[in-house]
Amino acid sequence: MAVGRQSAVAEMPDELRADVRLLGELLGQVLAESGGPDLLDDVERLRKAVIAARRGDSPESLDDITAMVAAWPLDRAVQIARAFTCYFHLANLAEEHYRIRILRQRDTGEAVQPESLAQAVREVRHDLGPERLQELVDNLVYHPVLTAHPTEARRRAVVTAIQRIGAQLDAYNAPGAGASERREARRRLLEEIDLLWRTAQLRSTPLDPLDEVRTAMSMFDETLFRVVPLIYRSLDDALADGTGARAPLARPFIRYGSWIGGDRDGNPNVTAKKTREALLIQAEHVLIALENAATRIGRGLTASAGYTPPSAELRAALAQAEADHPDMVSELATRSPREPHRQWLLFIASRIAATRRRDLDLAYRSPEALLADLRLCQSSLAAAGAVRQAYGELQHLIWQVETFGFHLAELEVRQHSQVHAAALAEIRRGTPSERTEEVLATIRTIGWIQERFGVAACSRYVVSFTTSAEDVAAVYELAEHALGERAPVLDVVPLFESGRDLDNAPHVLTGMLELPAVRRRLEANGRRLEVMLGYSDSAKEVGPAAATLKLHDAQAELAEWAVANDVRLTLFHGRGGALGRGGGPANRAVLAQAPGSVAGRFKVTEQGEVIFARYGHLAIARRHIEQVTNAVMLASTPSVEDRARKAAGRFRALADRVAYASERAYRALTEAPGFPEWFALVSPLEEIGSLRLGSRPPRRGLGAPRSLDDLRAIPWVFAWAQTRVNLPGWYGLGSGLAAVDELEELRAAYAEWPLFNSMLDNAEMSLAKTDRAIAERYLALGGREDFAAQVLAEYDLTRRLVLEVTGHTRLLENRRVLSRAVQLRDPYVDALSHLQLRALSTLRADAELTDHERDRLSTLLLLSVNGVAAGLQNTG
Repeated sequence: MAVGRQSAVAEMPDELRADVRLLGELLGQVLAESGGPDLLDDVERLRKAVIAARRGDSPESLDDITAMVAAWPLDRAVQIARAFTCYFHLANLAEEHYRIRILRQRDTGEAVQPESLAQAVREVRHDLGPERLQELVDNLVYHPVLTAHPTEARRRAVVTAIQRIGAQLDAYNAPGAGASERREARRRLLEEIDLLWRTAQLRSTPLDPLDEVRTAMSMFDETLFRVVPLIYRSLDDALADGTGARAPLARPFIRYGSWIGGDRDGNPNVTAKKTREALLIQAEHVLIALENAATRIGRGLTASAGYTPPSAELRAALAQAEADHPDMVSELATRSPREPHRQWLLFIASRIAATRRRDLDLAYRSPEALLADLRLCQSSLAAAGAVRQAYGELQHLIWQVETFGFHLAELEVRQHSQVHAAALAEIRRGTPSERTEEVLATIRTIGWIQERFGVAACSRYVVSFTTSAEDVAAVYELAEHALGERAPVLDVVPLFESGRDLDNAPHVLTGMLELPAVRRRLEANGRRLEVMLGYSDSAKEVGPAAATLKLHDAQAELAEWAVANDVRLTLFHGRGGALGRGGGPANRAVLAQAPGSVAGRFKVTEQGEVIFARYGHLAIARRHIEQVTNAVMLASTPSVEDRARKAAGRFRALADRVAYASERAYRALTEAPGFPEWFALVSPLEEIGSLRLGSRPPRRGLGAPRSLDDLRAIPWVFAWAQTRVNLPGWYGLGSGLAAVDELEELRAAYAEWPLFNSMLDNAEMSLAKTDRAIAERYLALGGREDFAAQVLAEYDLTRRLVLEVTGHTRLLENRRVLSRAVQLRDPYVDALSHLQLRALSTLRADAELTDHERDRLSTLLLLSVNGVAAGLQNTG
């Protein structure tokens, strides 16, 4: 332990160390000013004690730290929990800024960046030739879907406070900043850190679905709208020289989707009215962004008619605009004399504003009409020789319209198959309940959205827990009941989640092909079909190793089914942010997909804290999207597919043995009598619901869970992370590896098969975030030594065998940056775990608490939950 932490400190780059020290010092100043020097002394005492305990160079034991924490009054313990939570927010910010700095330093232009679009283009061109490369680019699709699954523990107020601190840190570190500028930036940093300390970390009111929509819109406003043209520009530049001075070769391939305001599975707070309002909020944001972009570009387009004459078509269009709107166009001509292209773009901006206001006389009827006007300006500029103006910023705006339309992201609806079955039964009996009326109202809302914004704004309807083609047919029948012949266009997407349903998926799809409604859609859309695979529930059911292999098998079978049935299949990956829910590096996950299952298309959910982590900053969002797209392109090439296919064939029998033994071990624990009740005692499972992470209830039904089926996957993973066990990310893998008595063959699988490599690396990451000593204290709270011993024995086995198979001498040995981050955070997470253990053990054991004591202990518990989530950088 000592060597690991000391080496991590030694490895910390000077710039990162300086930022962490600066922010830590300023936080210390705020603590001393706010709570007096005694508060800072207590924080320092705990900090030094947990660091010393980690190093093993102090006689202070975990018992001594427990006693120290127990001796503080509850109000002081709450303050200390807040202090460590604030520290993690600042440390995370410093690491994010260092990562951005490194990305910029590496982007020298002298060499192709690894995992970039340029690298993918180079390799695909070499592998397939220029024609096949262009074909792949023309059919490329990356489709991230933002969800409101409750995995973001931070309040929006806290997130914005951190962003303000980040802006001042940028100003403080700005190259060439003078001493007075740095003094002012430091003063502002202190002011904003003081405000962060004074900002409540916990939500006081429940989240409404529209609150979640507005939170997602902040990502659009700050990052997503701006990053899209930069990605397309990178691809276009990689395809050929001269980007920005010729017609682009890159076409828009990013399509955003959203479940926020559309996912009503298990969430009664999402109603038809909320879905309608969610789309209107999205439209408001994208139309404002398009109007601002058109205005900015138009104001800058000062090309004179004498040097850049307009085309006859543009002159005619301006004349018609003046005839239709004489006052407006006359004013534009007065403000921009002899600048026809500028006049036209500013007229376009006025029409976009009218579209937002619903001024039907001036508004655009569709994004296609807007695109036609933009392309008219572009072709006029190009014909006049102003190619840089034609294919520069104006092309960016065209790409943005093509990507976002007037709806920003396709709003997808999701509901449980049993809800549809019950609704149809009630309709047939003539006794529709309020819930059934809500199902019909939702379909009518889809119809309204399509009438106003087009089919692309809302047509996908995801059916959770699909078990048969009848579950798909039910949605089409309900649509007829709702609107008859005016039923909306629906692409019903079956979601397969359990192990049994994954096995049965090809049979269900074959049944879908017999449905008249599905056949009509396939005929209309070029035989495109979408299937969603649920990672969370399958992992919760059979364990991480068995689920990984089962999902891979399902992908392979579905890809074969698609070829046999002449269907262009898109697999929609319902991955969570945490490793126990299919999380992990997205680009590596793409390369680990079954051969033939990617085919240039990748659709995936982006959830909770992952949205902020990947899209919270322009540079990081750009890098993430490039990495994923790089992987999608490479995974679609015959050479990569062939290597993966050969490895899967060679190691198939080995994988089956691992999957079988790992599932047996996992089920032996999770299906044992009394396990759900024990889990509720050893973790803050019940209390997590009080964090108000989202509008969706944290579990199915009421009361304590009687089985894992009662639990949603998110609180299952979140609660285990809090106990420092991280069980959903690795449990059962050790037993699976132990069932294969061929170490060299396991090592070969790790070296040659991307799926096996990714599975072990993800487990290794989860193990690295596990702390056995502290986990032991949580597990003891349940009063079941047998369960505790079972968990710890599997941890020891898994850790030992993962290290043996990977050839590492310590966890994350080959991932220095991540290893450093984990090792540096561990002691501070330990501090919050000790505070959480105090609250949890007292709440579980003492029935004689006063209401005030119970309230303060609950606050301490929730603050520590929030802080541990920030420290580990994952919730669910």
